Amino acid sequence: MPSKKALVRRPSPRLAEGLVTHIEREKVDVDLALEQWEAYVEALRTHGWETVEVDPADDFPDSVFVEDTVVMYKNVSLITRPGAESRRDETMGVEEAVARLGCSVNWIWEPGTLDGGDVLKIGDTIYVGRGGRTNAAGVQQLRAAFEPLGARVVAVPVSKVLHLKSAVTALPDGTVIGHIPKVDRPSLFPRFLSVPEESGAHVVLLGESKLLMAASAPKTADLLADLGHEPVQVDISEFEKLEGCVTCLSVRLRELYA
Repeated sequence: MPSKKALVRRPSPRLAEGLVTHIEREKVDVDLALEQWEAYVEALRTHGWETVEVDPADDFPDSVFVEDTVVMYKNVSLITRPGAESRRDETMGVEEAVARLGCSVNWIWEPGTLDGGDVLKIGDTIYVGRGGRTNAAGVQQLRAAFEPLGARVVAVPVSKVLHLKSAVTALPDGTVIGHIPKVDRPSLFPRFLSVPEESGAHVVLLGESKLLMAASAPKTADLLADLGHEPVQVDISEFEKLEGCVTCLSVRLRELYA
């Protein structure tokens, strides 16, 4: 049976010190960010997701971006080794959380680096972005972990944004969506739909036709609604200042064994 659990992690009081790589640093309102995070979590719950809160990691400014710390395929978890050295100890609490949920636990080992934000799953195809945070050894280790379970791993270049899922995500029918100026090679995806806003490239599949997406992409929301989807918009402006998006604020566990 499909599961609807989502790992989330409360923002650190040091959130404003988070890393930025492809954008100019802006002042982050930490109190507003907490309010936005709570609204994001509530949106998941409202649409049938059970949220599992990972123990806070207050010493790590980027720890709210919990998706970067683990990749799930079926009931198997792959604990990452983030490309930014300052983030590597964020994985400890996440490892405990997935183990408590009954997942098999595997790890990326040195010299491999892998950020979960570089991994886009569409059915049994796993696209992994090879770029600033994920290296070739990380791609090889992900392939070794998941291909024996039936996955097909496809590596794609990422150079214009932080992570693969900063550039593209996918609709329920598997169509990949992205903002063309931020996508290295759209031709690598069998079906690709261009969207008018950078933040419109990020959707979380809530179930049925509902798509969780940022309030900063109203034109894309209108486009997707016109195609028969139901956008559920949340304001994540403070996280966007740190290159965050709706995907990286949770880890969706859809295939846990009963």
